[in-house]
Amino acid sequence: MRVVVADVHGDVLARCESSEPVRTGARGIDAGHLMEQLVPMVRVLLADGGVTELRAAAVGAAGLASLGDALRAELPGALGREFGVSTVALAADAVTAYVGALGARPGAVVAAGTGLIAVGTDLDRWHRADGWGHLLGDCGGGAWIGRAGLEAAVRAHDGRPGGSAALLACVEEQFGPVAGLPGQLYPRPDRAAVLASFAPRVAACAGHDPVATGILRTAARHMVESAAAVCPTGGEPRVAFTGGLLKMGEPLLVPVAEELAIQLPHARRMTAAGDPLAGALRIAADLAAGTLTLPGDTAMLSVMTG
Repeated sequence: MRVVVADVHGDVLARCESSEPVRTGARGIDAGHLMEQLVPMVRVLLADGGVTELRAAAVGAAGLASLGDALRAELPGALGREFGVSTVALAADAVTAYVGALGARPGAVVAAGTGLIAVGTDLDRWHRADGWGHLLGDCGGGAWIGRAGLEAAVRAHDGRPGGSAALLACVEEQFGPVAGLPGQLYPRPDRAAVLASFAPRVAACAGHDPVATGILRTAARHMVESAAAVCPTGGEPRVAFTGGLLKMGEPLLVPVAEELAIQLPHARRMTAAGDPLAGALRIAADLAAGTLTLPGDTAMLSVMTG
């Protein structure tokens, strides 16, 4: 969890970070546990930044759409009691990624890391695609690429079509003998992260291995399919990609550009202006100034005033 205190222009005055994940329970994200971490951090930041009053707060949370009931019910009141905040925005992390990348413009943003989700808006309503997790979707994300690479490796081990000797060698270097691979994957609670850890190996092989190249081309197609599903159809919407997966560079970005030309020829490709934290700061600054124009949505972006 990252916490930032900024002025009304969005300029950062102080910041800090906690490495402890906020718990989830039967009601979803645990608002009480979040406040236990948040309150002492904010008090220190207020003192460090010389701030005596908080006018607005924006909270970006992963899983808000499906796990945010307790946050929506409890967090605005708790922030009001502790800090006198009268206006609170609760945003899905995909929304803060969107605002950080494009601001308040019509378009689509694909956030690609271990998982993958696309969010778009015409400034009347929000649309989302994928973000279903590594078992049901996140197609084209890091876990998806890693799993496809591992499958190609075990195909080569078995002598089945579609295998890659290059990826098999990478598996044995990273995980040891292939026979032990199921035991290293299936019992792990962080299975998605383990799968995604193999994605850079797929990118490294893409320059000389046709199977790895094909995996990244398919990933690019999935990524742009999600962008196309949420992108406004009229005008010249902006499209941006953000997240750690972009560090793969040309082996992924070149086929992404090719797919954009095919699937979204009317859209304008943009470099993301900022990260999700920058998006949360933009939302908070617009709240404080009374200039927030983004559409409200119970699951994606809720603004509550007290």
